Amino acid sequence: MDELQKEYDELKALNLNIDMTRGRPSARQLALSERLLNIDFSYTGIDGVDVRNYGLIPGITEARQLMGEILEEDAQNTLVVGSSSLQLMYESVQRAIQYGVRGNVPWQKLNHVKFLCPSPGYDRHFTICEAFNIDMITVKLLETGPDMDTVEKLVAEDPSIKGIWVVPQYQNPTGITFSDETVRRLANMKVAAPDFTIFWDNAYAVHHLYDETENQDHVLDIGKCCREAGNPDRYFKFASLSKVTFPGSAIAAFASSEQNIREAKEHLFAQMIGSDKINQMRHATFLKNKKGVLEHMQKHAVELRPKFETVQEVLQEGLGDVDYASWTNPKGGYFVSFNCKPGTAKRVVEIAEELGVKFTEAGSTYPFCNDPYDQNIRIAPSMPIVEELRQAMRVLVVATKMAAEESENAA
Repeated sequence: MDELQKEYDELKALNLNIDMTRGRPSARQLALSERLLNIDFSYTGIDGVDVRNYGLIPGITEARQLMGEILEEDAQNTLVVGSSSLQLMYESVQRAIQYGVRGNVPWQKLNHVKFLCPSPGYDRHFTICEAFNIDMITVKLLETGPDMDTVEKLVAEDPSIKGIWVVPQYQNPTGITFSDETVRRLANMKVAAPDFTIFWDNAYAVHHLYDETENQDHVLDIGKCCREAGNPDRYFKFASLSKVTFPGSAIAAFASSEQNIREAKEHLFAQMIGSDKINQMRHATFLKNKKGVLEHMQKHAVELRPKFETVQEVLQEGLGDVDYASWTNPKGGYFVSFNCKPGTAKRVVEIAEELGVKFTEAGSTYPFCNDPYDQNIRIAPSMPIVEELRQAMRVLVVATKMAAEESENAA
């Protein structure tokens, strides 16, 4: 402990102030899209509509084609609305509660509504469920995706289970990508609820860290799998360009089957007179198509790759020889999932904050912020510069070792 205390004191003397609570693009990444702010673009879309005026509530065709390509869905079955996919998810849940899904009973008229929540998972999915008082059932996340034996058993028996949250490619926070078998099982499984829906949040569909195809993950298309399984309406797809251009000022999309899109459109027409077509046209002109998006994301990868590699390097050097720490090594996305000694994650985060490094609250990757093992911590490497990140990972190493020793001494 004396050596650890010495390292603690050295890090404390640095007076660090590093915030790693969320996966935010760095200033250098944001600068990659600055041309978007001054780009010349036509005010007249291919539909002949003046994008400066009212109209085209579902989004301009150019933007629907762009986002449809990313989501592997036809443009006519893709809606481009606002800048936040999270908001579209929230509105989709709210719509189901008030009006029902595909002609079924509105959820607000039911005694219980439940969602399956593969964990560790995305905290904001869980926040949506909490906001609407939806019961959450934690399902273990494996390297291939959610534990499908458990998922299949639960959805076949319980008609109150209405949905499942998934981030299928470079999952938040583990970085894993669902296997082909997992996607097909999700599409084919027998469900007790006729309105059961897969909330397919493909947030990192284009967020590869490496250019070489063999070093990239690509998840199967849930829409195609559902159609092949005879369940064409089972999925809602979501994505945005928030981590492609400017978070909060990008464009977001919802895609699904013809029936689901028709229902969503009906309610959109009650909400608005027109979408932000100027921003949509600006993005469509800047990025053009999926190929253009991927080329742009290669520039992001140049910024992100050294950071993810720094995380691996420092953790391996500091914790590679202990048996109580493990972490993921993703090929894309925005996060690394770190597991410390069970029962110590909250303490690790506390010690790290004492040393000037803030991580997302321990437990937040589980429903109700309740990690049953108190061991998972989400690492978000994107924001700090590499040298700051190296210091932050040194802090995590020291905090992990100190918390483990405290736990052993208290036993």
